[in-house]
Amino acid sequence: MNTKQQQPSVTVIGLGPMGQAMVRAYLRKGYAVTVWNRTPSRAEPLVAEGAVLAASAEEALAANELVVLSLTDCAAMYALLGPAAHALRGRTVANLSSDTPERAREAAEWATGHGARYLTAGVAVSPAQVGTPDGYAYYSGPEELVEEHRDALEVLSRIEYRGEDQGRAALHYQVQMDLFWTSMTAWLHSVAVAEANGVSAEELLPDAVDTAASLPYFFRFYTPRLVAGNIEGDAERLSMGVASMEHVVDTARSAGVDPSLPSAVLGAFRRAMDAGHAADSFTSVRRVLHAPRGGTA
Repeated sequence: MNTKQQQPSVTVIGLGPMGQAMVRAYLRKGYAVTVWNRTPSRAEPLVAEGAVLAASAEEALAANELVVLSLTDCAAMYALLGPAAHALRGRTVANLSSDTPERAREAAEWATGHGARYLTAGVAVSPAQVGTPDGYAYYSGPEELVEEHRDALEVLSRIEYRGEDQGRAALHYQVQMDLFWTSMTAWLHSVAVAEANGVSAEELLPDAVDTAASLPYFFRFYTPRLVAGNIEGDAERLSMGVASMEHVVDTARSAGVDPSLPSAVLGAFRRAMDAGHAADSFTSVRRVLHAPRGGTA
C-alpha cells in the first residue's frame, strides 16, 4: 500500500514584502509554492529558494486549488485576475489584501460569481512576523473553507475567525490599522517636538515606552463604560483634556512643529465640549465622532 503523503501546495499572487514573507513561510514548511507577480523580477530570489514562477496569472490560478492573494487592494485583484477570471472556477481564494468592508464584500461577490470559493482576510502583523508564533490574521467568509484549509492558512499565522460576513475581517483589520497608524504617527510627532527642543528620540524612548505600556490599562478601564454608555466624569473630565491638548498644540507650534495632528484631537474635544460634555469623561468625544453614513459629524 502506498502511504506516501502528497506534498502540500499553494499559489501566492503578489510578491511585495508581505507576499514574499508568505512564500518563504510556505517553503520552510515544505510546500510546493507557485508564485506570480506583475513584475517577474520580484520572484527571482524566491525561485532560487524553491518556488516556481508561473508564466501568467491564469497559469498561477490553475496550478493549485488554494490561492493566496497579497495585493494592495481589491482593485489590484480585478486588474490582475480579471483577464484570467475564467480560471478562478474551482479555486479557493484567500484574499489577504487590504480594503474597506464594503469593497471586500463586492470582491467576494465578484470572485464567487466566477466560480471561486472565497475568504476575506487581513494580516495584522508585519512581514517579519509572518510564519512565527506572533503572527495572526483576521478571516471571514464560509467557516467550512477556513476549516478545510486551516493547516495551510496557519502556516502564515494564527487564525482569528470573525464570521460569515465577508466584510468583517476587513473591518477588524482597518480598525486595527486605525489604532496602529494613528498611534505611530503620534509617536513621530512627539519625537519631532522633542528633537526641536534638543531631546533625542533615544532619550525620549523610555518615556514613550512607559506611555504605550499604560494604554492597555485605560482600554480595559474604559471599555465597560463605553459598552454601558457611562460617560461620567468621575475619573477625569473633558474640560481637563481640552486644556491639556491646548498645551500640546501650543508646545508643538512654539517648537516649529506642524500642530495639525494634535489640533485634530483638540478639535474633536472642543466639539464634544460645545455639545455640553465639559464635565463628562473624555470618552464623550465618541458621540461627536459618530457621523451619519455619507455625512459629517
